[in-house]
Amino acid sequence: MAEAAASAPPHMRRNVLLLSVAQALSMSSAVLVFTVTALAGGTFDIDPSLVTLPLTLQFATTMVATFPLAHLMARLGRRVGFTVGQVFGIVGGLLSMQALLMGDFVLFCVAGAIIGVYNASWQFLRFAAAEASDERFRARAISWVLAGGLVAALIGGELAKGTTDLLPVVFAGSYIGTAGLAALTIVVLQFLRMPPLPKAGGSAGSGRPLGRIARQPAFVVAVLAAMFGYAVMNLEMTATPLAMVACGFPFTDSAWVIQWHVVGMFLPSFFTGNLIRRFGVLPIIVAGGVLNLACIAVALAGVELANFWLALVLLGVGWNFMYIGGTTLLTETYQPEERAKVQAFNDCLVFGSVALASFGSAAMQARIGWDGVNMATTLPIALSLVAALGLMAARRKRAAAAA
Repeated sequence: MAEAAASAPPHMRRNVLLLSVAQALSMSSAVLVFTVTALAGGTFDIDPSLVTLPLTLQFATTMVATFPLAHLMARLGRRVGFTVGQVFGIVGGLLSMQALLMGDFVLFCVAGAIIGVYNASWQFLRFAAAEASDERFRARAISWVLAGGLVAALIGGELAKGTTDLLPVVFAGSYIGTAGLAALTIVVLQFLRMPPLPKAGGSAGSGRPLGRIARQPAFVVAVLAAMFGYAVMNLEMTATPLAMVACGFPFTDSAWVIQWHVVGMFLPSFFTGNLIRRFGVLPIIVAGGVLNLACIAVALAGVELANFWLALVLLGVGWNFMYIGGTTLLTETYQPEERAKVQAFNDCLVFGSVALASFGSAAMQARIGWDGVNMATTLPIALSLVAALGLMAARRKRAAAAA
């Protein structure tokens, strides 16, 4: 993989490296937030089914913010858009800390919504990698930028464990890490030099109508892979700390499991791009779906620490294949002048589903338990698999007819 990456032109390697560092820092913040927010919500005097409401609001505002951020980046450039997003991360982190110190759940929810805008901005890092590379290196560039998240498994998890009791109120100190990581990312982003976007990219009416683009079978498969892969991953990851605490495991064990989950999410990124180049994007999406089903099977087999660990690792690798595969496939469905609206629409659908999964995770865990949470994820993964297999069959049929 390193040899393949080295064959890319120097300016591509430089941009991809900077984007990867930005991804690593941003994902470290996300791992930190995902690890502590549901448990932090449980420290307030509220209905247990509402403890994931701040996370839900994060994903809801991530969904809503995708369109304005996409058009901001189309008009002013990726660097400006990413920097604006990181400022939201600083504000959201500091407000979350203050909300916990004050015992104000409403302010904690508002802070979560602000962090959602921050999350929406760095989600575009993978698209920036695609734009910074030519067609030969596109899948590998996306993969390498997402590989920056592997560092997040170490930084985010260790920050979560090391900052839990930093301030008098438990988990309040963790959000200092969120603000600090966002500030550091702003510094990194100032060295980014992206190629200019097409002039038509900022116009909502540029290119084909969005409805026509969305009717392409490849678009449908790409969105389903990213949408259900991410939603299922989030549902399982958010519910896992709650389930482990309910089973009597200490917080350090759940933080350790989440760390390994993030390793599973991003370690494959060092070779996912090459796998896509060798086998094609659709087989990789299918492999991701199969790994998700394996995760469900392991989780249903028992509630030992080994079950939680292996299930979350399989979940991470499955997410990696479905998300990188879906992102790569999506880039085949639009023209340069259509990228802003298509990328925004894709992420709106993805994070809309993730918001629903986040909101439902605490309620599902409280009402139907860990087994019920896992069984509920079977249907969306199956739908993604059927769609990908159908497109594979159609493409093979066309190729055979052409031959």
